[in-house]
Amino acid sequence: MAIAVQALIPFLVAMMLLTGVCNTLLTKYQDLQCVRDCSNPDPSKRHRFEQPVIQTAQMFVGEMGCWLVVGGIFLFNRFYPTKGETASYAPISDASTAVDTPDAESEVNDNNQAAEVEERYGLEGENGAGMKQIDDEGRLPLTGWRTILLALPASCDIAGTTCMNVGLLFVAASIYQMTRGALVLFVGLFSVVFLKRRLGWYKWFALIIVVLGVAVVGLAGIVEGDGKVPDLDGKGTNENMMVMMDKSIELKHAMSSMVKRAGEIATDSAVANTIIGILLIAGGQIFTATQFVVEESIMERYALQPLKVVGWEGLFGFLVTVILMIILHLAVGSTPQGRYGYFDASEGLREVAENRTIAVTSVLIMISIG
Repeated sequence: MAIAVQALIPFLVAMMLLTGVCNTLLTKYQDLQCVRDCSNPDPSKRHRFEQPVIQTAQMFVGEMGCWLVVGGIFLFNRFYPTKGETASYAPISDASTAVDTPDAESEVNDNNQAAEVEERYGLEGENGAGMKQIDDEGRLPLTGWRTILLALPASCDIAGTTCMNVGLLFVAASIYQMTRGALVLFVGLFSVVFLKRRLGWYKWFALIIVVLGVAVVGLAGIVEGDGKVPDLDGKGTNENMMVMMDKSIELKHAMSSMVKRAGEIATDSAVANTIIGILLIAGGQIFTATQFVVEESIMERYALQPLKVVGWEGLFGFLVTVILMIILHLAVGSTPQGRYGYFDASEGLREVAENRTIAVTSVLIMISIG
């Protein structure tokens, strides 16, 4: 059984990468759909789909889809039980005839382990029978009111996903996907600070390499701007590249020239939008890293099937997102200044319902998330 699980890991990792790429491309494709003034001859006057909050909500709908799988497994096991499982009566052992067997010794050890867990988490006297249901790692079952703990990582997911969805409006999908690589840095730092993990030198070296790669991608996006190489010396692109090649030996002078022109480059709206997008995506990684650390902290104490963890987070995240969507729509989206903005929920829902392409991509995004 253990070998089968290990063999399944590469498949799961590959599917995670594939669905992650599909999610990014579908979300960016959705952002590019025109929703108003589409017949205007001036492309800059056309309005595209810009609803990051609704995109966050549809992500949680996809996560809630895990409950369909959980329900399917439950029904399958109920109507097609595994061989060997019977509903026969199990006799109660008589204390007078009980013997010292390995099973009895194991039960004593389990009881002692349960008592240690109760003492560790201060749960003595709370549902004594339920506290005995600990797993091999000494974790308690995550049931009842304790499932509300999963609302904490779900809230972090809301903030992180919304920031990234807004950032994706300003940058290309490739820059978005690469900038998300900063996540490993924040997860590593937070694990050391909050979970007291120890990272070897080679892991720190790998984190530094990843951060440098993210920095290069971000710099490339800023320099490229709207897709054109900036004219550093006021000349044409080809001639400017020749000048840069001629001056390659004098790297210090070339860097000085770039610094002098940085202020002028930053004035370009395309470059400014790219900078804003990269900062939003990188900031979203902080919330996502917090989500992972909080999840790990919870799952160290409590045990729950992974599908149910995702399902509960999807449910809590969707409810919180809908509540915030209503509040933000009433406070901002319904005002003249907020009309057609990020928080105009009624307009966003209308665009999803009336635009077939957006509706189809929403369903595909939900599937890629689930």
